[in-house]
Amino acid sequence: MYDIIIIGGGIGGLMAAYRAKQNSPDAKIIIIEKGFTLDKRHCPAGHNKKCIHCNVCSITSGYAGAGAFSDGKFNLGTAYGGTMGDELGEITAMKYINAVDDILRGFSDDYPELYKSNEELKLKCLQNNLRLLDMNVRHLGTDKNYSTMMKLIEWLRDNGVELTDLTECLDIEKSDDGYTVFTKRKGIDKEIGGKNVIIATGRSGANFVSGICNKFGIKIEANSVDIGVRVEMKDAIWREFSEKIYEPKILYRTKTFEDRTRMFCFNQGGLVSAENNEGVITANGHSFAQKDKKTDNCNFAILSSIHFAGDFTKPTEYAINIARNMNFAGEGNIIVQRFGDLVRGRRTNDHRLSANSVVPTLKAFAGDLSIVMPYRALTNIIETIYALDKVAPGCANDDTLLYGCENKYYSIKPVHNGDFAVMDGMYLIGDGSGITRGLSQSGAMGLYVADRIFGIEA
Repeated sequence: MYDIIIIGGGIGGLMAAYRAKQNSPDAKIIIIEKGFTLDKRHCPAGHNKKCIHCNVCSITSGYAGAGAFSDGKFNLGTAYGGTMGDELGEITAMKYINAVDDILRGFSDDYPELYKSNEELKLKCLQNNLRLLDMNVRHLGTDKNYSTMMKLIEWLRDNGVELTDLTECLDIEKSDDGYTVFTKRKGIDKEIGGKNVIIATGRSGANFVSGICNKFGIKIEANSVDIGVRVEMKDAIWREFSEKIYEPKILYRTKTFEDRTRMFCFNQGGLVSAENNEGVITANGHSFAQKDKKTDNCNFAILSSIHFAGDFTKPTEYAINIARNMNFAGEGNIIVQRFGDLVRGRRTNDHRLSANSVVPTLKAFAGDLSIVMPYRALTNIIETIYALDKVAPGCANDDTLLYGCENKYYSIKPVHNGDFAVMDGMYLIGDGSGITRGLSQSGAMGLYVADRIFGIEA
């Protein structure tokens, strides 16, 4: 019988295990992870080849979670999405976010300095109907983030945390003394008993979380979904921002529909990457801290938020179907289109793409996003690019590349008791909870729940 069973080895699950071991060194803890160990996580497609549809995607799954190969940006605050500040109060939320930062510093050989907010750039955005979000950012980069997470995982192993890999969690049952978790590894079924269960499956575990909520009658609230694209252009266009604050996160209210769009996940000198989410291929991006690994391009996401009215409870399925149809139109791949072609109503072909001044960093299918992307979302994205062009001239160049789709699913938000427990002894943390949207907040939830389990007040 384990004291804590953690489902998911991302930043939330790792931080929960770390704090639990700090609180009780003798606690018996196991992490169940469906992906590979971090040292075995490698994308066989490489950065300039198309996705080959692995059964378990090493980009989205495995130890250190989807954040392992992200840009390693830790946003030290609550303003960049999510509701953790509202859930815990700003003081408590910041206490745990800063604790994540302190823990990572202890596992890093060369911890980077903060990029701080910039009043001049905030004013420039405000003068153009844009809102630059204000927050300090710690940028580890993909390479430093990887090494830091490796040391954290090694510490957990050395301190007695049992780490499983390639282990799928099939179901959870309530038992007299806690819970029984049903797993399968390499075709072998196993039952694992635990007093407490922490579900930390991330966004990719949305269907699993939904199934658990339905099974136990846990009330859920519908969240919005974000549908959008990954945008790639010459790095010099955004250098005024990236050299001062590293990552511009900008909100815009569209004039056509008065919808909210957001620019986020900026990668200076970065690469566009493909993610395999259970057979559906979507776009993402990352960059390295090492200068010799940087490209001449930058990339970022533009997402259009869609809110569903009434009793519609399947926004994730809606967004997944859009991405799946985009893959169908792209012959099993992401579609890339030049911005100039999009606004002129013509598809991009290989000839125009080969002559483009912005060389794509991901091999994608040259095509037409408009044949699949919803009109409202695509109109919002185009309008946002023109708005961003006012603060970063060149953003709306014909040769700017758009990769589709990039979707973010925050479709359900299970109701919890105030300490992120959805049932007695069962906790839901991280991006899969519908509460957080980033590495720092997910890690902070893990620390907070581990304290609650051992009766330690915030």
